[in-house]
Amino acid sequence: MIPAAVAGAIRLGDLTVNRMALGAMRVCGPDIWGPPKDRAAAHRLLRRAIELGVNFFDTADSYGPEVDETLIAEALYPYPPGLVIGTKGGLVRPNRHAWDPDGRPEHLRRALEGSLKRLRLERIDLYQLHAPDPKVPFAESVGTLAELQRAGKIRHLGLSNVSVRELAEARRIAPIVSVQNDYSVENRGSDDVLTACEKAGIAFIPWYPLGAGRALRSARVKRVAARRGATPAQVAIAWLLARSPVMLPIPGTASLAHLEENVAAAALKLAAADLEALR
Repeated sequence: MIPAAVAGAIRLGDLTVNRMALGAMRVCGPDIWGPPKDRAAAHRLLRRAIELGVNFFDTADSYGPEVDETLIAEALYPYPPGLVIGTKGGLVRPNRHAWDPDGRPEHLRRALEGSLKRLRLERIDLYQLHAPDPKVPFAESVGTLAELQRAGKIRHLGLSNVSVRELAEARRIAPIVSVQNDYSVENRGSDDVLTACEKAGIAFIPWYPLGAGRALRSARVKRVAARRGATPAQVAIAWLLARSPVMLPIPGTASLAHLEENVAAAALKLAAADLEALR
C-alpha cells in the first residue's frame, strides 16, 4: 500500500504533516450521531490510518457529538510521535439533524476543555472555530480562542466555513495556520479563500473533498479515472493535491478498503490532459 507521505508534506505553523490526511468524522454512527455500530472496527480504521502514514487527523466536538474525539483517544492514546490532531468547536448538536453555531466565549471555553479531556491532552495542536456565529461578533469568538492560545491550551489556531473577509479579520487578531471550507472538484465556491490562503502561506483543508459523493458520480471524473486505471475517489483526491500546494485533503470513511483506496491517491499524479479535462 502506498503511504500517505508520497503526497508530500505541508506546514501547520511549526508542525509538519503529510498532505494525505484523515477526516475522522465518518467513524461515528449514522448522521455523525452516536457511537459506531462496531467500536472495534472504528479503532482498527484509525490505527490503520497511522500505519499508512497518515499523521494529521481532523475531528470536532460536534461529531457524535463528543464521540469522535473519544474514539481517537481510545484507539491511539498514547499517541505516536508526529501525530497532529486538529479539532473544532463552535457548533452544537441539539439533535441528529442539527448543526447550530455557538460562538459565545463561554461556550468556546467549555468546548475546548471538553476536547482536551476527551483527547487526553493538555494542549490542542490545532483548534479551529467550526463556524462563525451570526449572533456573536466574529472578533469576539476569535479573540476568545486567542486568549486560550495565550493560556497555553491551544498550539495553533484555524478557522472553518469562513469568507476572505473573515479570514482577514481573524488574522488581525491572532496568527491563523489553516482554513477548512467545503471544497472539491465539483464545488469550487471557496476559490477566493483558497487564493487568500496561498498568498498567506496558510493550509487549506477541504471538507467534503469528494463533494459528498458528487465527485464519484461526475462523468468527467469517471472518464479520467478510466483512462488512468484509478477510481473516481482517487482522481478527485489527486486533483485536490494538484490544485494547490497549500491543499491538505481530509477524505473520511468508515471502511478500511476505502481508507486504503483514498491513501493510494497520494501516488496518483494527474497529467496536464487530466487536469484540463477536470478544469
